[in-house]
Amino acid sequence: MSDDRLALLEERLSWLQRHVTEQDKAMLAMAGEIDQLKKRLLELSQGPDAEPGSPLVIDERPPHY
Repeated sequence: MSDDRLALLEERLSWLQRHVTEQDKAMLAMAGEIDQLKKRLLELSQGPDAEPGSPLVIDERPPHY
């Protein structure tokens, strides 16, 4: 494989790795926002008149999310 072709492939690989990392960060941020919204919804649904043990359950994400 020519040096030029190898350099081009390495450059594309580097770009793809950065792009995936940026997408991962964005997805983690969105997952955090979703979790916060779910918690807020649960708090609002369990107002002062709510019965204990409300059927609304929030699914917690594993730590890596």
